[in-house]
Amino acid sequence: MATTGFWPVKGSLKDVVKYAENPDKTTNPKYLDDDLAAALKYVSNDDKTDMQLFVGAINCPPVRAYEQMMATKRRYGKTGGNVAYHGYQSFRSGEVTPKEAFEIGLETARRMWGKDYEIVVTTHLNTDNLHNHFVINSVSFNTGLKFENHISDHRRLREISDAVCKEYEKSVIGGSKFYNADRNAYWIHKRGGKTHRDILREDVDSAIKQAGNLLEFERIMCNFGYTFNRNIMTEHPSVITKGWKRAVRIDSLGKDYARERIIRRIDDNKIFVSSFGKSERLQRTKPKHTPLMELEYQLRRVKYMDTVEALFYLLLELLKPSTPKPNYTPPLSPVLRQELRKFEQYQKQFRLLHDEQINTVPELEAFIGKLSMQICELEEERSKTDNKRRRAKTDDDKEMYLAEIRGISAQIKHIRDKLKIAKATLETIPKIEKLFDIEREMERKVIQKERSKER
Repeated sequence: MATTGFWPVKGSLKDVVKYAENPDKTTNPKYLDDDLAAALKYVSNDDKTDMQLFVGAINCPPVRAYEQMMATKRRYGKTGGNVAYHGYQSFRSGEVTPKEAFEIGLETARRMWGKDYEIVVTTHLNTDNLHNHFVINSVSFNTGLKFENHISDHRRLREISDAVCKEYEKSVIGGSKFYNADRNAYWIHKRGGKTHRDILREDVDSAIKQAGNLLEFERIMCNFGYTFNRNIMTEHPSVITKGWKRAVRIDSLGKDYARERIIRRIDDNKIFVSSFGKSERLQRTKPKHTPLMELEYQLRRVKYMDTVEALFYLLLELLKPSTPKPNYTPPLSPVLRQELRKFEQYQKQFRLLHDEQINTVPELEAFIGKLSMQICELEEERSKTDNKRRRAKTDDDKEMYLAEIRGISAQIKHIRDKLKIAKATLETIPKIEKLFDIEREMERKVIQKERSKER
């Protein structure tokens, strides 16, 4: 499985000749691209490529890549702006050997840019995940045109990378294409999160296992919180739920989610269940739990409900980590279940509210103002100390003031980190309240259904 991406390299090109004469072999791993030479130095760093065994190039010799790229730029009078593009291709840990990674990288780069651009390709071995780097000249040696960097180019690189990986019998990321209708899906998956389409896919799978026919499938999906824009008897059924901007066609989730395929999966499941002579379907299709309202009732009993800290406590209790307690019941609404990917972020916000004993929004706003004032005061103190350093007459005095400046900077960083969390918390509060409104509405519907059945 390989992830891909690339970005423009901007900056001046002074002192670039130093690369060819004396390559820097101690490039900082936290390096930021400044110019073409720096990019070339980074990708071909010996410390990362096992003594340059995995450094190659397309349309130019590796050791003269800079000179040839610059010659192309000068030929067409295009030495400014984006001087190159820096790309990567990262593999799952243990899935490829260095040689395979390098070969896949060369073939990917050749298919993506090889007709028009000079490219340096290297495989870095300095992390658990082997990964390739590409440096692509921004100017075509063939046409003199600059690479324009459209969103479609990112999608094309992903598709080419997947195709090459498959040829080498390596896995690819499923479920979302790079920069598809939901361009955030790629990055959500890369961080281990789930999109609303992922949640929908899981719910459809669950409903299929519980349903005896299409109508029962539709009812179960409604119990899960979905509304059918086009019902299950239409050719392309679609659903929507609170918090979504538009409906999603179920058959767009994959070939196993076409209407005919759902019918077949339901029938296959009935055969499987009957072969064991036992089914939990009937009891599983009746959602009786109301986790949010039950938690709110418990908090009201201990008079803890009316605080912003309680708001985040409720959210964390509803989401739970990936290994919840045996009696845990997940939220009903798909949009709330999707927030699980932000669990750690919500934990930090809850911890801040708890540690600082912040109970209301005005108190949180006052705390943000207090932190901002502290930062201003420390920055002023640091500026005065820096003036003293510049006027110091001895090296010992200069070092003393530098130590003070470092200490003040450390304090500022700590406060800024806390301020960032506090501001994010303030922005998150109305979002959580909206999510809870959706969840309560769904839980009330569950209660109403149960009461109507009892009558």
